[in-house]
Amino acid sequence: MQNDNSEDLDMNNIPIDEKISESISESYFNILKALGEDTDREGLEKTPMRVAKSLQYLTQGRKLDPAAILKSALFKQDHQHMVVIKDIEMYSMCEHHILPFFGKVHIAYIPNGHIVGLSKIPRVVDAFARRLQVQERLTDQIKDCIQDTLNPLGVAVVIEARHLCMLMRGVEKQNSVTTTSAFTGEFLKASTRSEFISLIGKTLS
Repeated sequence: MQNDNSEDLDMNNIPIDEKISESISESYFNILKALGEDTDREGLEKTPMRVAKSLQYLTQGRKLDPAAILKSALFKQDHQHMVVIKDIEMYSMCEHHILPFFGKVHIAYIPNGHIVGLSKIPRVVDAFARRLQVQERLTDQIKDCIQDTLNPLGVAVVIEARHLCMLMRGVEKQNSVTTTSAFTGEFLKASTRSEFISLIGKTLS
């Protein structure tokens, strides 16, 4: 397996759009006013612009092409054993309440003539996660991107996440974790799926 160090297609290379920042800042200023906050006090004076820039960063994955990220580091390799990347940190924003959800992503694929630079898999996760999302769609998007781009013998994706919309509001269940999974190809077989679950060190039903 090869690790690619190129910084192309990196989120850090995406500039903040000042016009968008101004528009969001104005809107957020009005939101704070509507909430009854004193927008002139020191702590809030620059908050609308801070939020505007933060929201652009947290949703900039939609400006990236995840398939292009994978294609930038494809290598021919005759290897048909499972490749597992586990415990990938993931941070995203729930599109229903615009609150964060975060956790770990575990991914495996079985190559079919090509492998991909190891750093590209977490970047694909970021490209899909840094959008307004739901966890179920995020799981499928990662799975479909790897399957369609690498054409492997199979892909497995498991996401375990905590949602602040559940922890801070609504049911307020502090210890709840949501797990989603998606499989293709060889991972549809119980034996292959069990091997993957064993390798990521989790007990999942």
